Amino acid sequence: MKRWIGTAFESIDSRRDERGSAVESVKIAIVGSGPAGLSAAGRAAARGISHVLLEKAPHLSDTIYKYQRGKYIMSTPDQLPIRSDIAFNAGSRESIIDRWDQDADSLKINIKRNADVTAINGSRGAFQISLANGESVKADYVILAVGVQGNPNKLKNPGTDQPFVQYQLDDPKEFYDENIIIIGGGDAAIENALGVANPDQGNIVTLLQRADGFPRAKEANAQALYKARDEGRLDFITESSLIRIERGGSGESLWVAVVDTKDGEARLPCDRIIARLGAAPPRKFVEAAGVEFTGPDREAFPVLTPQYETTVPGLYVIGALAGFPLIKHCMNQGHDVVEFISGNRDLQPPDTPLLEALFDQAPVRRSVDEWLEHIRSTVDVLSDVSALQMREFLLGSNIHFKKRGEVIVNRNDTGSSIFAIVDGSVAVEIDPKNTRVTVPITKGNIFGELGLISGRRRTATVRAAEPAMLLEIPRNATLKLMASVPGVKRRMDRISTERQVGQIFGQLLPRRAIDEILNSAEIIAVKSGDAIIQEGERSTDIYIIRSGSVVVEKRIGGKDVFLSYVLAGNYVGEMSLFYDGLRTATVRAAIKSEVVRLPGAIFERILGANPDLYRAVEQLVASRRKLNDYVEAKRESFSSVVDMHTSIARFLLEEEGLSEATDALVIDETLCIGCDNCEKACADIHEGISRLDREAGNSYAYIHVPTSCRHCEHPHCMTDCPPDAIHRGPDGEVFIDEKCIGCGNCQRYCPYGVIQMAAVPPEKPSLLSWMFFGAGPGPGEPDKDWIAKTRKKGDEPPKLAVKCDMCSGLKGGPACVRACPTGAAKRISPDEYLSLATDGKS
Repeated sequence: MKRWIGTAFESIDSRRDERGSAVESVKIAIVGSGPAGLSAAGRAAARGISHVLLEKAPHLSDTIYKYQRGKYIMSTPDQLPIRSDIAFNAGSRESIIDRWDQDADSLKINIKRNADVTAINGSRGAFQISLANGESVKADYVILAVGVQGNPNKLKNPGTDQPFVQYQLDDPKEFYDENIIIIGGGDAAIENALGVANPDQGNIVTLLQRADGFPRAKEANAQALYKARDEGRLDFITESSLIRIERGGSGESLWVAVVDTKDGEARLPCDRIIARLGAAPPRKFVEAAGVEFTGPDREAFPVLTPQYETTVPGLYVIGALAGFPLIKHCMNQGHDVVEFISGNRDLQPPDTPLLEALFDQAPVRRSVDEWLEHIRSTVDVLSDVSALQMREFLLGSNIHFKKRGEVIVNRNDTGSSIFAIVDGSVAVEIDPKNTRVTVPITKGNIFGELGLISGRRRTATVRAAEPAMLLEIPRNATLKLMASVPGVKRRMDRISTERQVGQIFGQLLPRRAIDEILNSAEIIAVKSGDAIIQEGERSTDIYIIRSGSVVVEKRIGGKDVFLSYVLAGNYVGEMSLFYDGLRTATVRAAIKSEVVRLPGAIFERILGANPDLYRAVEQLVASRRKLNDYVEAKRESFSSVVDMHTSIARFLLEEEGLSEATDALVIDETLCIGCDNCEKACADIHEGISRLDREAGNSYAYIHVPTSCRHCEHPHCMTDCPPDAIHRGPDGEVFIDEKCIGCGNCQRYCPYGVIQMAAVPPEKPSLLSWMFFGAGPGPGEPDKDWIAKTRKKGDEPPKLAVKCDMCSGLKGGPACVRACPTGAAKRISPDEYLSLATDGKS
């Protein structure tokens, strides 16, 4: 039999096997007609190569076909050129499907619909593909492009087996007057939420997202979600997760979703749940063909060469199954894999020139593919990352080449990126008083992870111990890797825990003891206000504060009295080891925190076997016991002072949220004379716009917290900045640069109301113009009043986000503090809050 393919005739054998079933023999069999598979088939057709496109559905591109009706499909990333004989431009689901059907007909692609593949056997030159209908296909090469949407991740919470829990949305116009909960933070979840939030349908829509923001979503989708929230069409709750679904009580809906939020449990009426939790590769089916995966996790991807070939010769994997869900990537892979099969080994991916530039200064010459494999195989935390994922995150990373002795990071530097040692080694200076005391970190390891997790400054100076090649991975890229590759998160957690244990106890513990602690350690997330230790209980577990901070309280005279504030990088719970397991105080999370629990029995045994460690812990216990005794004594003689101290601590750390700040402005109202010099000074150096409002904000006793940026450990404003315009400066300041586009996301994310969207001010007249012509603000006239007067009626100038930048780069520090004539205004870090609160007052 002959079939017309493209511009050439090529034989396609059609015969029957020994059972009489139809057998088709081709050079390339493509399984799955999504963007990747269809593009591969289009390239084969255009080249005149015998092929068959096997699709289990009665139509092409089942994944796209199952998108919600009317869904607008984007052509991101914008800068990536597309290689395909199948056209693709941004547009509606319907228009794209229609165009692809037309292109498939025009190219005369050999399509077999309703062809459900049940097994793939063989290798290059001798594959046999079995179909559910009894037919089979013989092929020299097989391209797997089956996607992952047929294998969605499902909810496992109690009650989620109800029929109103679904994992796909076909038609958003199908539902009216329902309480609909969407679960997920990716593009599919956001698009589903927007789809069912049509005001004409009367649905009450709430989206639950586990993370603090939407790092996996496309920028346009995130923007549309915020816009819909601002318009009142839907709501979303970040840092939340479903606990269970249960029958509603009196006065509630028939069904209720019980949700864990950062503010405690919430009960949401629930008529329908649409869970978009991503999907995993159909691993069992793919492994049955002999394909190896990058790791044991359900979400792991197949091991692939740079040409997308699996560990089975002649069997290729492309598209979402390879770890790349974006349509442009998929279509490029479909085109390229057929070119590779056809012998075009010189074809390079479109991003190759950008990646080549990263390695320009390398002393060794390697191709991009060789560099990617070298990094992946060398750096342990990246061992489960596929080559395609490596290409993606490397585009946003940096490569550094350091000489022996050259500083990489300094102690107390700000920064939340991590460094992977690709070649060479580094030395960590652990003793600031003696730089010769160092700990080596060798090739293949990482450092900087504590800054990533805690958000605080670098804890040590790190130098190159020999010529070194370092990969610096930004915080967002690292978090995305940890979210999408379980093996990365698992290794990062292990390393960070080991480093924190080592930082606190390492010099006093043998390696064997550290390993024992690590094997039993558990990372626990704690919500703000929750207790990790309860006074009066019996337990000897030790808790390392991994991120966030905690407050220590003691019940004295029937009241909870504040004792201390403990930052990330320290530990609590050790006192019970010296009090027969009795907890002598309560420890609560000051903000959302993570702690590492070390089982007390193991730690107690290690303590007994290490006298030096015992003495060190005993000294800490003695200092904390001294504080307890002091507070108890003060309580008896100066109860009002202790009560005031506790109340001020709670006001600052809990009500005002300063427990997550690194630098905040506070005003002593016993010294403040209300001159507003602080505001004026701020405006003078910031184009007439003050970054603080002295009168706004809350007060307690004599302390006032005006509305001004706190420069948080993990700034909320950075959560979703499309142009990446928000950064940390060398002094810890969080600032906004000239890339700001005025989208307002930072203002929406900031829980403290310290970011304003301000009109770009007109240029200030010169001093001479003011003196002789009265132009500009006069003495004592706030710049903001002058700007309002000079603005033309109906003129709406563009607005940009503005916030305190701690007067970065100016000698003498923040202008607001320098301009205060009485010393009432102070900018302080968290460990100074309480000393300020009690200084001279107790």
